[in-house]
Amino acid sequence: MKQFDRRQLLRGVAVIGGGLATASLLPTWAQSATPGLVSTLPTVSGQDIKLTIGHSEVTIDGKMSHAVTINGTVPGPLIRLKEGQTVRLSVTNTLDEETSIHWHGLLVPFQMDGVPGVSFPGIPPGETFVYQFPVKQSGTYWYHSHSGLQEAEGHYGPLVIEPAEPDPIAYDREHVIVLSDFGFMHPHLIFKRMKQQAGVFNYQKQTLASLMAGKDQTLRERMDWAKMRMDPTDISDVTGAVMTFLVNGHGPADNWTGLFTPGERVRLRFINTAAQMMFNVRIPGLKLTVVAADGQTVKPVEVDEFQIGNAETYDVIVQPTENKAFTLVAEAVDRSGMARATLAPRAGMVAPVPLLRERPLATMKDMGMDMGNMDMGGMDMSSPGAMQGMDHAAMGHNMAAMSPPPGMAAPKPRGSDAMGDMGGMKMSMRDGANAPQIKLGPGVQTIAPMPMDRTGEPGQGLESVGHRVLVYKDLIALTPNPDVRAPTRALEIRLTGNMERFMWGFDGQKFSETTKPYAFEKGERVRVTLVNDTMMAHPIHLHGHFFELTHAPVGFGPRKHTVIVLPGGKVSWDFTADPGDWAFHCHMLYHMHAGMFQVFSVRPLEGAAA
Repeated sequence: MKQFDRRQLLRGVAVIGGGLATASLLPTWAQSATPGLVSTLPTVSGQDIKLTIGHSEVTIDGKMSHAVTINGTVPGPLIRLKEGQTVRLSVTNTLDEETSIHWHGLLVPFQMDGVPGVSFPGIPPGETFVYQFPVKQSGTYWYHSHSGLQEAEGHYGPLVIEPAEPDPIAYDREHVIVLSDFGFMHPHLIFKRMKQQAGVFNYQKQTLASLMAGKDQTLRERMDWAKMRMDPTDISDVTGAVMTFLVNGHGPADNWTGLFTPGERVRLRFINTAAQMMFNVRIPGLKLTVVAADGQTVKPVEVDEFQIGNAETYDVIVQPTENKAFTLVAEAVDRSGMARATLAPRAGMVAPVPLLRERPLATMKDMGMDMGNMDMGGMDMSSPGAMQGMDHAAMGHNMAAMSPPPGMAAPKPRGSDAMGDMGGMKMSMRDGANAPQIKLGPGVQTIAPMPMDRTGEPGQGLESVGHRVLVYKDLIALTPNPDVRAPTRALEIRLTGNMERFMWGFDGQKFSETTKPYAFEKGERVRVTLVNDTMMAHPIHLHGHFFELTHAPVGFGPRKHTVIVLPGGKVSWDFTADPGDWAFHCHMLYHMHAGMFQVFSVRPLEGAAA
């Protein structure tokens, strides 16, 4: 067995001293021992690039831990390429287990896609694999392991491709912002504990004290939810109780700082590389102009905040005009913690760090029950067959604003679930009649009876924040899509799971239970509709393709490789099938590891080779 290489450290950065007195006013978790930590991500580029996967010690907020690293750092080096070039990436494995690299969002021959057992055999210990492919696109992307849970251990890095033509996005300076989560508990132990006990890391449950204080649900609502054996506070599986949230490999106390000169247009390339956490991103005091999504340019949209799912990327322009610092906030979707950094004219400056906002609560809407169009006056919660199996969570807190304006919603009253006297409504959430392709069994806890398109909604907990939040329906492609043909067939795929047993899959089956992939013909146009029968949001990723969301004018649907499907919601997109075997999965790593993974098989393969 190979010895771990523990000589490489995470930092490798210049630390600028001279903290400000105002730093002591920050929350304890955000106070930095090295205020103004300015780091430049190590960068590699050119036609031939060498990457080494190994073990290293890393330091986060002054605490040492182990990581799987790329060239000794977390995140791995920033890879800069040029559209139109051909690149050779030699990846050497010094681990004592198989590894791999998937080039997330890149249009590569399927043999270069980097998924062991699907598109190539993996990289054995002590060996080197050479990825070689033409670079067909530009934009903000990333790369990561597709072996085991290595991604959760630090095996990921950013990738930026410069356009061959003049960049349509004008800016004076850029910063790559790699958001991630890091657990000092080993990911295999995290996974084991979630299999053993539902909600094991959820430390934000409702309490008697919160009831007495008039917070969260009313007693009536809590009793109704208890009858369904559901916890409306269960928004994410892995929380800040066991994770630290990072910016470019640095914890909140490290205070990574990106510099600017007042008046500059600063391009921030956000990449969510987190294994499990989605983030809500804002910079108090600055407007955010979204100019690209998943590497593809969109018509500029000015917002105050956006939600970024696992594996998504957003390019944002900010233009600070004042000679002061601004806090970059990436708040965990369940409000259990945040990644924090600073934008400032000089190193060492800090700005106020906002407190964590109140965590969201799940609602009936997240069950796929459109309360605005449903009479709940007759649901018998004591009926043995009614609502059976509903034990999981991931829902919001308001039924009063079912159709809010884009990015906004009215304030929510407490007790807004208002189930009332639900005696008499006969509805089994395990009745698969509306989704006959679902294989019912222990892996299917709920089936949404009334799923709806939620792409005009900002995400759980963001419905009434009082400012504009990006929604998918805001995104319009800047340039026409390359294929504007209408789809010739439609395919529905159901996202299924059992929260109590931490089982996840598609159409009621985890990957190990499936007997055949989803099959497509080369070049065909297909409309895929994803229906989320679970009560947790899922960022779903298709390898080797872009798909177009269907809300925009024909030919201008935003092209994405990953999309969040909100609980009880559905999302439709069109894509053109490219030959090969392509992974298709939830990009919450623990969900994929538990079975929410499949393959899109496109035939024939002629012309698929590099």
